[in-house]
Amino acid sequence: MLSIGSLKLDLPVVQAALSGYSDVAMRRIARRHGAPYTLNEVVLDKLVIQPGKTRRRVLAVEPDDHPVGGQPMGANPPDFAEAAADLTEAGYDVIDINFGCPVRKVLGRCRGGFLLSEPETALDIVGRVVDAVGDRRPVTLKMRRGMDDGPEHERNFFTIFEGAYEAGVAAITVHGRTVKQRYIGPSDWTFLTKLRPRAADRVLLGSGDLFSAEDCRRMVQETGVDGVTVARGCIGYPWIFSECRALWRGEPLPDPPTVPEQGVTIREHFEECIRIYGGPQAVRRMRKFGIRYSEIHPAHTDVRAAFIGASNVDAFMAVLDHWYDAQTVWPPVQRPVNPYDLVGPGACE
Repeated sequence: MLSIGSLKLDLPVVQAALSGYSDVAMRRIARRHGAPYTLNEVVLDKLVIQPGKTRRRVLAVEPDDHPVGGQPMGANPPDFAEAAADLTEAGYDVIDINFGCPVRKVLGRCRGGFLLSEPETALDIVGRVVDAVGDRRPVTLKMRRGMDDGPEHERNFFTIFEGAYEAGVAAITVHGRTVKQRYIGPSDWTFLTKLRPRAADRVLLGSGDLFSAEDCRRMVQETGVDGVTVARGCIGYPWIFSECRALWRGEPLPDPPTVPEQGVTIREHFEECIRIYGGPQAVRRMRKFGIRYSEIHPAHTDVRAAFIGASNVDAFMAVLDHWYDAQTVWPPVQRPVNPYDLVGPGACE
């Protein structure tokens, strides 16, 4: 249903690269719930090519972690190309170039979304990466719809967008917010609709405000994109992928996961983290996931506080035993909602 170069996916819904989140543990959980393709956390090109702990961790692709995309970010074209080659040699199935990160410290170092204001450098990076690995792996690109809404930045966007396709990228993901917006205000899906004819028959993915399976299907139907990339909407809710599969099969949306079913998934996620990081680090890493998982629990506030207060493996397991007990009669579960459905356009998430 979605082709990214040689990669054939049976569902046009991708798990995005999520800084601080989409490690191998999260990716495994997403796959168990139906994600056909996942991306690793964004990583600085320099940390990929320089010896050290980050390089060893990022280049350790496990046999069951496929298909997986690697997403380098940087400012120096030769470093970008070298990092892409190392990621390819390590076994990543796709190289995804990051021109979308809106974080201030990233922009201040001329990385991520900043490159949308430097078309010449951006296309130099794209060309070098395609030259380095394009004969072995699909190269894709993640970008926002510009630095801001000014005409100069719109021209820059289309210079990079069209130039990247011409250079040989297999697909481009476009987020409907500008870099300047960061995460404030709703994503502009109408921009994706206007972009579809410019992409012609080339693969275009959409991103932004995908918090439910219905959102994913609606973006495809309304904008004409070939697929979608889910970011914040899958943190703490991997069930979004199985729900998307049901909708794409023409089936009714399944019921949201019961509290005990949530507990099974969170426990699996935690056990993966323990295996990968060891107990103390797994607790620290899972705390932020616990906060997100807790958002659909009927006793959200209490469960959130319990996860925050869990200081060791036994305490974290005790939270699961108590708050996700299969013998307790829990109230019905409500799915996550798109925050803009509640607060309206222009609000800050």
